[in-house]
Amino acid sequence: MNGRAEVSRLQKRLDATFARVPSSSVDFEIQSDFAKYLCILVSGFFENAIVALILEYVERRSAPEVAVFIERQLDRWTNPNAEKIGTLFGSFNADWRVSLESYLIDERKESINSLVALRHRIAHGESVGTSLSQIKAHYKIILEVVEYLADLVDPPKSGA
Repeated sequence: MNGRAEVSRLQKRLDATFARVPSSSVDFEIQSDFAKYLCILVSGFFENAIVALILEYVERRSAPEVAVFIERQLDRWTNPNAEKIGTLFGSFNADWRVSLESYLIDERKESINSLVALRHRIAHGESVGTSLSQIKAHYKIILEVVEYLADLVDPPKSGA
């Protein structure tokens, strides 16, 4: 499967969920619950997008047995914070890690790490305060990061 195609499929599904967000005139608690739900979905999208991109890279460049091994290893790969992303991509290419250490800073790093922490607290039933606007902001950054990661594993063709 093409990693970018899988990311696009996942993104369309998530975008459709964002499109169903109740209007701001709906009760604040319902808005808050929807924000929590979307937080979990955005974090899951991010995790699945990263795995899809890596698996497509491995399938293109490795023997089928190696691809199966990597796929099984990635079954247990969760909670993609900035450090884990750098480590994962750096395991395939040291230059990727260096590139990510420069890219995943400031707002990007904070957004990724905040999203994962929020997801964790929500999943464990803790009380969290988040809003739809915060989750939309995280999602926008996540999409930018996913595009950057896609370009690392499958650079755009130059001269096209």
